[in-house]
Amino acid sequence: MPYRHRLSPSQTVSIAQLETDGKDLHDDRKQAEQEFHELRERLIELQYRLYAEGRRKLLVVLQAMDAGGKDGTIRHVFKGVNPQGVRVTAFKAPTPAELAHDFLWRVHQATPASGTIGVFNRSHYEDVLVVRVEQLVPESVWQTRYERINQFERLLFESGTTILKFFLHISKSEQKSRFEQRLKEPGKRWKFSIEDLNKRKDWDAYMTAYEDVLNRCTTEYAPWHVIPCDQKWYRNLAITRTLVATLEEMDLQYPPEPSGLDELKVE
Repeated sequence: MPYRHRLSPSQTVSIAQLETDGKDLHDDRKQAEQEFHELRERLIELQYRLYAEGRRKLLVVLQAMDAGGKDGTIRHVFKGVNPQGVRVTAFKAPTPAELAHDFLWRVHQATPASGTIGVFNRSHYEDVLVVRVEQLVPESVWQTRYERINQFERLLFESGTTILKFFLHISKSEQKSRFEQRLKEPGKRWKFSIEDLNKRKDWDAYMTAYEDVLNRCTTEYAPWHVIPCDQKWYRNLAITRTLVATLEEMDLQYPPEPSGLDELKVE
């Protein structure tokens, strides 16, 4: 159940055949939201254990088309966790200083330290997505990056980082609806960009690029999870299920307490 959306390195996926509609997988929204809130309480507890243990790390990668729900996922799923133990990094257009280094330089600096969860709002995959579709570098450059990304993620894994990669998969019609909602609501208009519409025109090219990412960068140590995201309530539930199951499997332990605590008296 928690890993129903995880891809296998042995399969070849067609993005057009991957679900975007969570209602096909869970027909009771009220029940789903109740389960989500219960799981989030467990996530808060497990994150505290991860922080206390201070040995292992969790990296959560969120990728999506515009309006796919990256911000909403972070806001809802991680509500209530200890902010000392979670760091969110949003990867936007690289700065001149970042462009002066290799494409993974800025990413490596943001990876989680021991005992923490790192959340990437967009990620190193932008360098084989937007860079490819908008032709910011030659094909000979971005084609080599898939294997470099796989090697980078293996390095993180072998250094004690568990990696969860989520592609928040929405339909083109749902994106249209969310864009229209942003334009209608004054409190959301700030989130709208003309550039979003330009990228929407390249929808098919982005789907082709995402399909290559899913097929070329799903590994045993860092598989992709494709989450149906037309319903936000299902998205939140599916991702939280996976987070909780992953942390449970880590068997996190509190550090041993100092000896003699039972004899201490606080004056």
